Amino acid sequence: MAVTSVWQTTFLLLSLRTIQSEALAEHSSFTPRLLNISISSTHQSLHLQWTVPSLPHEDFRMIFHVQISRFETSNVIWEGNYRTTVRQNQVLHWNWKSEMPLECAPHFVRIKARVDNAKFPKPNLWSSWSPWEKVVAQDSPGPNELLIFPKDKLIEENSSVTVCYISGINLKNISCYLEGTQILGQQLDANVFAFSLANLPFIRVGGTLFYCGKNSTSPEDGTVLFVSKILEEPKDFSCETRDFKTLNCTWEPGPDTALDWSQQPSQNYILFESFSGRQKRCQHKDWCHWQIYGDSQEMYNFTLLAENKLRNRSVSLLFNLSHRVHPMDPQSIQFENVSARHAIMTWTKYFISNYPTLLCQVELRGEGKVIQHNVSVMMNSEYVLSGLEPNTEYATQVRCASADHFWKWSNWAHQNFTTAEAAPSETLDVWRHVILEEGHQNVTLFWKPLSKRQANGRILLYTIVIENLDKPSSESVTVPAPANHKELTLGLCSYQIRVRASNSVGTSPAAVIVISGDLRNSTKKVKEERITGTEGGLSVSWDPRPGDVTGYVVDWCERPLAPLCALQWKNVGPNTTSTLLPSDAFRPGVQYDFRVYGLSAKRTDLLAKKTGYSQELAPSQNPHLDIKNLTSHSFTLTWNNYSTESQPGFILGYYVYLKFKARQCHPGSEKQVLSDDSVCCKYKIDNPEQKTFLVENLQPQSSYEYRVTPYTSVGEGPADPFKRVETPDEHSDMLIRILPPVILCLLLIMVPCYWKSQWLEKCYPDIPDPYKSSILTIKKSKNPHSAIMNVRDCTPDAIEVINKPEGAKAQLSGTRRSLAGSEAAEHTYLCILPTEKRSSGPQTCICFENLTYNQEASAAGVCGHIPEIPPDAPRRRGPLDSSEDLTKALERNYMNSLEENPAAETLNYVAQVASPLPGDRESLPTNPPVAAFCSEYKMQMAMPSSLASPPLSEGSSVSSLTLLDAGEHYH
Repeated sequence: MAVTSVWQTTFLLLSLRTIQSEALAEHSSFTPRLLNISISSTHQSLHLQWTVPSLPHEDFRMIFHVQISRFETSNVIWEGNYRTTVRQNQVLHWNWKSEMPLECAPHFVRIKARVDNAKFPKPNLWSSWSPWEKVVAQDSPGPNELLIFPKDKLIEENSSVTVCYISGINLKNISCYLEGTQILGQQLDANVFAFSLANLPFIRVGGTLFYCGKNSTSPEDGTVLFVSKILEEPKDFSCETRDFKTLNCTWEPGPDTALDWSQQPSQNYILFESFSGRQKRCQHKDWCHWQIYGDSQEMYNFTLLAENKLRNRSVSLLFNLSHRVHPMDPQSIQFENVSARHAIMTWTKYFISNYPTLLCQVELRGEGKVIQHNVSVMMNSEYVLSGLEPNTEYATQVRCASADHFWKWSNWAHQNFTTAEAAPSETLDVWRHVILEEGHQNVTLFWKPLSKRQANGRILLYTIVIENLDKPSSESVTVPAPANHKELTLGLCSYQIRVRASNSVGTSPAAVIVISGDLRNSTKKVKEERITGTEGGLSVSWDPRPGDVTGYVVDWCERPLAPLCALQWKNVGPNTTSTLLPSDAFRPGVQYDFRVYGLSAKRTDLLAKKTGYSQELAPSQNPHLDIKNLTSHSFTLTWNNYSTESQPGFILGYYVYLKFKARQCHPGSEKQVLSDDSVCCKYKIDNPEQKTFLVENLQPQSSYEYRVTPYTSVGEGPADPFKRVETPDEHSDMLIRILPPVILCLLLIMVPCYWKSQWLEKCYPDIPDPYKSSILTIKKSKNPHSAIMNVRDCTPDAIEVINKPEGAKAQLSGTRRSLAGSEAAEHTYLCILPTEKRSSGPQTCICFENLTYNQEASAAGVCGHIPEIPPDAPRRRGPLDSSEDLTKALERNYMNSLEENPAAETLNYVAQVASPLPGDRESLPTNPPVAAFCSEYKMQMAMPSSLASPPLSEGSSVSSLTLLDAGEHYH
């Protein structure tokens, strides 16, 4: 049994091996045979053609495995399977697209097959490989040649591409650039480099430049990469009809993908309808017309195809034709029977036989309102407009749509019209401004123009009827439009005034206002109050008036009040005692005066007076300051010329700023740090009427800076520069107080004294001093103790005649020069001219010097003759004759007489001179230059007679001329 089992197993194994050998032999006959490999440079692809020899007559499902190598057969870069059904003697085709240009390297291809059929036993084995087939797309370049691939490639935006170059054996150190930017590549072979460019952007329709060379400025070769925008799917694809004859299809095309040099034109659009099988190439990028044939087709299924050289996109649309009706625009809008309140509107519509009924919408715009009406329109398109305003321009527009299946409104059709005028419907708002004068009152009537809605037309004039309530009478005044006020002069009575507005159709109701005759008395009883504005405005309140009140009026005007201000007012009901005036009716920083009046049928009474600001502001200017009572310890600041009425807020007081070196503030002030970081003392004045301030406790001879600013509830005035003041010395302050009274007293004393001295001198001449007379002079004696004076010792006054020698001329001239330069005391000379004419001989002029009245000479105790004449004596001017001619004549005659009369006589006048006191005699000079006969007498002066004037007639009296010093007075 065991031997039998072993034999059976062996037999089975041999049988199986035989079957497998036969199967392998059969499969080896399915080895593919490559017939042709072609290259497409445009698409960078390999196209393979092969057959399977010894294939049975039946069809086989087969799998083909393809391998592709680059540069060498061992360098496999891609492999994959291809399944298909193969028939006997069938030529098979397959394409492979390369990422890198095929021109850059040689490629090798081989293929093997396997039967994919259940009839063949498992395992199903692969056939043998076909031999390697080499494919070369580009011959090797020359030694100095550089080739770049691909050439002018078309790609889409944000896609990637591989670029390579092949260089000759002599080209080394090649660099490549994309739009001027150097990029690095991968070396595939000794002379082949590849560059992977990813996510290329769209730069321009002319393409993107890639080039290689030794540097960026000298390229050897290059290529243009045409980067196109991505073709998008059409958006908002829609079709509609307006006349059931043509379908108008529209869409949004998206960006244009066209490029230069015909590489890629704009994308094309093709419209295809599946039910009819028709298609149409559209001539425009965003719309296309489709012709409708007959009424049989109601449903349409359109496909819109967009395509360019790189790709295509499509979108579909299915619709019922009756649901896509877009009516034509209405035409010929007209208005009939237009009145002040009504109008009839008509228009023409485009008639569609299939759908005679349309839904139309009428829109009315006027006076800021928009009113819409929906109208169902058949053959006649007409609509009545009601509820209109008179004399109003209205803008109307109408559009229509399908009433059965609404798809889209037509465009608006526009037309305007104006309603007719009507009589004014509202009463004028009237008020007045009254100024009382002696014997009459000036009344200015104001009224607010009626609004357009109230006037119902163009106002032509205003009629004013004035009725005297005290003395029944009336008069009428007409004011042409567009005036808004009228000035009237009325008596001191009560009046009722009616005002009406008129247009071309009619007159408005009368506005009634009463003017009270006793307005002056009621005004004196009302006191003015202050009010303050808030964010919402100004709130004015008042006490209710007792009695029959028909209402209240609040009027206001800017301050200061002008003769005719821009008066504004507001009417308030009879049951109200306050009102809020909006802030937009007022200007910030402007003071307004408000008056509240109570109205009745016969009176108008002033109830309240207010003044205030809607918004207070800080003062715009500071006061002009003056300094008074400046002392060493204080001064007073004043600003009386500063007005608080025209300020942008209520002045509540003032701030006084004081800066000084000590920086120690006195009580009543506080230390303040200013914006410039300087420190000063700040005083506060709470009374706005106080416009003086005493600055005390100052230091003498110190510098202070000051400034005064007013303040309101909002803030204070501007920060003007400080002004400077310096306090005087403490003693000078005392002198200023003492000196004026003292000087005044001295003047009061000196003026009477001077006047009295002048009076005494005129009335009572000076009496000679007897103590200075020579009579009391005791002649010198040998006995110093002798005090007895003898008569013979006294020498009376005498005139001595002395004859001068000829040498006196030279002596006199020299003496003149010496005396002119000396500092001798000036003397008083008296010149006597002779009264008698001598027959012959020189004339004599006698000059006297009286020491009795010459205190300086007397005090010096000088005694003796002076033979010389002082050089300046003849030139002295006297008060009796101030002419220079006399002086010069005297001097000239005097000098001539000295030359002509060398031996002229000289008369010496000897006067008694007071003797020196006993104690002073010793001080006299021991050798005085006097003559022996002079003794105790003083020779006055001798002058030649040639200086005298011509002799007088015999009958004339003796004349004398006194020449005095310029500093002396003649009495």
